[in-house]
Amino acid sequence: LLDLNGGRTYSQSLALRQATVHWLGDRFGSISAPALAHHAEALAGFDPINGVYSYNKIGGVAELTLSARVQMAALEAMGDYKGTVAIYNYKTGEILCAVTTPTYDPDNIPELKPEGLYMNRFVQSKYIPGSIFKVVTLAAALESDPAITNQTFTCTGSMEVGVEEITCIVPHGKQTLKEAFCNSCNCAFARLTLQLGAKRMEQYVEKFGITKTVSFDGITSAEGNFQAVGAEDLNVAWSGIGQYLDQVNPCAYMVFLGAVGNGGKVILPHIVDKVTVDGKITYEAETRSGQQIMTEKTARILQEYLQNNVTVKYGATNFPGLTVGAKTGTAEVGGEQKPNAMLTGFVADTDLPLAFIVCVEDAGYGRAVCIPIISEILATVCETER
Repeated sequence: LLDLNGGRTYSQSLALRQATVHWLGDRFGSISAPALAHHAEALAGFDPINGVYSYNKIGGVAELTLSARVQMAALEAMGDYKGTVAIYNYKTGEILCAVTTPTYDPDNIPELKPEGLYMNRFVQSKYIPGSIFKVVTLAAALESDPAITNQTFTCTGSMEVGVEEITCIVPHGKQTLKEAFCNSCNCAFARLTLQLGAKRMEQYVEKFGITKTVSFDGITSAEGNFQAVGAEDLNVAWSGIGQYLDQVNPCAYMVFLGAVGNGGKVILPHIVDKVTVDGKITYEAETRSGQQIMTEKTARILQEYLQNNVTVKYGATNFPGLTVGAKTGTAEVGGEQKPNAMLTGFVADTDLPLAFIVCVEDAGYGRAVCIPIISEILATVCETER
């Protein structure tokens, strides 16, 4: 990917240069490479105890967890869209793919630079989540009251909250909780949020780590945002639907979905697999376990509901040979902009325990935009990893 001896020599593949520049940096420091800087001592063969450089001052080789084929497939799948897509192994923490667009060739930097070109959107951005946040609200409801699965919800297409309304695109009629989640019913999730209350919603968002930073290999992700206490009921309701003041960082939210797939336990990500100097391994990544953020029972129900979304709504044929659970979102950002298209989910297969997130800016509906993107990428994952 990158040879630092005597300057910077990047891959001969244009697509690979474009797909990895937000991790490897460029020659002018417009994009930094904090993971490489973090492991600089190991790469140089530096012995911190004796304060000397070992192995005849021979430079080291860092191996990343990224799959070149999957990374390039993700870049192609994103096309002209602006945003990020990422996949990681929720058992080991290995980041298999994390692409930011727009991107550029570090060997041929464009004169006209679109806004946000240098940002690594996977770790540095935060997005209004829209309906993918309903996974959080559902998890909070299940943790607060396991019997909530027996509750039914009637949707007439609108729900009065104070003097205003929460609306759905169509009336959903009488629904179970599972059906309301599959229908992405705003009215049902507004009711759930108000039943929980602002204080408990904030407590569960904190417990699940939704707004916290994630740190790995010298990289720290952006913080998210969730505020409900003190807000009017209408805004509290919208906060549980993924609007109001909600913001999520893609990396942190992907890790949350990884915990759902992993029975409620967080596995923290990493992107540097190992460093070798003169044939000797001077650094090797270890799986870093985080907290048990929800019960195994809650995680199992979430897995079931997310898989039901794919079977009933999105189409299992989009993911041949895989057992996938997912939730799409269409996040209203205001003004004259199109909504951001959002998608998050996990793969339940034991040989490919993966969590993923897709965030596409100014693109429209999450289902129409994001499902084809992740479908194409996961197909490459199957070809590469199986």
